[in-house]
Amino acid sequence: MELRMEPSGGEQEPGAVRLLDLPWEDVLLPHILSRVPLCQLLQLQRVSRAFRALVQLHLAGLRRFDAAQVSPQIPRAAFAWLLRDAEGLQELALAPCHDWLSDEDLVPVLARNPQLRSVALAGCGQLSRRALGALAEGCPRLQRLSLAHCDWVDGLALRGLADRCPALEELDLTACRQLKDEAIVYLAQRRGAGLRSLSLAVNANVGDAAVQELARNCPELEHLDLTGCLRVGSDGVRTLAEYCPALRSLRVRHCHHVAEPSLSRLRKRGVDIDVEPPLHQALVLLQDMAGFAPFVNLQV
Repeated sequence: MELRMEPSGGEQEPGAVRLLDLPWEDVLLPHILSRVPLCQLLQLQRVSRAFRALVQLHLAGLRRFDAAQVSPQIPRAAFAWLLRDAEGLQELALAPCHDWLSDEDLVPVLARNPQLRSVALAGCGQLSRRALGALAEGCPRLQRLSLAHCDWVDGLALRGLADRCPALEELDLTACRQLKDEAIVYLAQRRGAGLRSLSLAVNANVGDAAVQELARNCPELEHLDLTGCLRVGSDGVRTLAEYCPALRSLRVRHCHHVAEPSLSRLRKRGVDIDVEPPLHQALVLLQDMAGFAPFVNLQV
């Protein structure tokens, strides 16, 4: 027997079943709407009042919200409508909202979703310390947080985060240029035991003092990004090699004071390092020169 589906409205042929006649919570929500992209849900809710109610019920039960699935530049009104009833979010990614997202937009969402475990706010430059305080205060299960390119993050904001987020494991502070050694030292002392991944890339204020304190307090650290940290040198890297047995990857490109002897111990352990050893660099240079050999005058 062939079962025909009709969305709603209109004349119903014998044997046909309207989509909305199916059980919402047992069939439509878990098996159909869960597979519909968020951008299409925005269109679906315009079909009828019944579809709007169905979509709102689905959105109220969201566990993961990634604004990139809606649009590369999601409007503020769409953001507010999509998340107005959500109270069980565990993952929240809002990078496409960076042009307009403010404390007033974000704080109510955080207050309604204390179960959040992962939050990505990369590039959201219009937020302030208030938003980070609300996140730290209201989401004690937070494990992963991206604040990359958030220039407003300062030492005081980071201290609040370190004090109130006992489950924190992954933290991206790329290009948070207000942060200095003192703030990273405090983070290491308060939350170092659980940290597994940390990025301090593109921060000229971070030096060996911060790296050494991280090494001594973060025995489970697996990934550390120090790209462009111009004050980091060989002393910090040597301390990492001594105190971080779980380290799997280290990024030190453009750290001009990090010498190869400090990296060699980590290389022997199989740590993935984004800077090639000098011998390999020399071989690459020779290969490049050999490629131009026909144009080189070898006469003395």
